[in-house]
Amino acid sequence: MRRSIIDVSNMELNDKVVAIKRVTKVVKGGRNMRFAALVVVGDGAGHVGAGLGKAAEVPEAIRKGKEDAIKNMVEVARDEAESITHDIIGVYGAAQVLLKRAPEGTGIIAGGPARIVCELAGINNIRTKSLGSNNKQNVVLATIEGLTSLKTPEQVAAARGKSVAEITA
Repeated sequence: MRRSIIDVSNMELNDKVVAIKRVTKVVKGGRNMRFAALVVVGDGAGHVGAGLGKAAEVPEAIRKGKEDAIKNMVEVARDEAESITHDIIGVYGAAQVLLKRAPEGTGIIAGGPARIVCELAGINNIRTKSLGSNNKQNVVLATIEGLTSLKTPEQVAAARGKSVAEITA
């Protein structure tokens, strides 16, 4: 995952817990129980991040996951209809998530993990389909990978040496 430096000091961040797993390590004295929490954090205005926290107790695992998610925040390109700028497939491990643009009024048509990422990123009109693995952690990371790969029309125009009007026509 790409780590970018985003100043979160003046952001109003929301967080949602995607999954909590109980993990067990077998040691000489018996079983060692711990918890792993997958947390997604976003400001609803184009910034989102995901993190994994592990601890002996659930609240501590969630707190650690939130801190990790804040460290991994990325910026998402959105258009004026609060959708994504173009269709893309995000890939992480064996998980693939198809992200498709949607017109105003469509809403978020997505499964659980991808829906949470889109809501917290501030995308209100999108259609998604999870392809391949349905591991929640990999689906979240594939969705974020797809969203970070998005380019605005201005970025595409600058890369091609053309005007935005020529690109969007």
